[in-house]
Amino acid sequence: MLNILFLGEIVGRPGIQALKNGLGLIKNKYAVDYTIANVEGMTNGFGIGRAHSAQLEKLGVDLATGGEKLFYKIDMVEYLPKAQYILRGYNYPQKCPGRGYKIVTLNDRKFLIANLVGNADMKASIQNAFLSAESLLKKKEEEDLLLIVQFHASTTAEKNTMFHMLDGKAVAVIGTHTKVISADAHVSEKGTAYISDNGRVGSFLSVGGFDSQTEIRKFLTALPLRSKECWDEGIIEGVVVKIDEKEGKSVEIIPILEKVGIKCPGGKEN
Repeated sequence: MLNILFLGEIVGRPGIQALKNGLGLIKNKYAVDYTIANVEGMTNGFGIGRAHSAQLEKLGVDLATGGEKLFYKIDMVEYLPKAQYILRGYNYPQKCPGRGYKIVTLNDRKFLIANLVGNADMKASIQNAFLSAESLLKKKEEEDLLLIVQFHASTTAEKNTMFHMLDGKAVAVIGTHTKVISADAHVSEKGTAYISDNGRVGSFLSVGGFDSQTEIRKFLTALPLRSKECWDEGIIEGVVVKIDEKEGKSVEIIPILEKVGIKCPGGKEN
């Protein structure tokens, strides 16, 4: 039996500090074998810089994914092809730097772990995520792999549609992007674990990890104010998926909502 931890989006320095303070305890508590995280908000909430990406292994993350914000930091454009532990969207153009899937061996079983980005309400010019999923299924069958898909998409409708398409064909379909953990975690009768969104790592009392007063002012004034990191009440959200790798099915999905102490540099601990 394998326990894979899917962490919600890491948001800024509060998210990094939350991982430093709490991830080890969570991994021990749930006997985690492998950890996957969404990291596209790791650097100040917008993208991930090369320096922060280099911290991932030390923080305890085995594989990272990103969506439409992955290339917001220009140094990642050149660095991503070298960073085999970070996945861009598989349905990005072939000439886009980086890769969209990775094959890893866990307990002598090969897994095809892929990252797809949704088409609804996304600004990126990318290929159809569902046609790309068909390509992944073909590779899965040809090489006898167990498929895991992290689906970075805006709408629950698109994520649910992807789940139904991959039900019984993937062992897990994990949604990311909205940074709010959803209440629909379940394992289907066919053995596919699913959740529409696995939340965030950072501040709980915030707007997606950002300072609420700044976000309120943006709505009241329509000004393009820059969002600010929030340090109020640290949290690690995500899910642990228990996989029977011999049967090729998931047997359980456990939502994770763990409060952890974080402290703003020069401020008090929250």
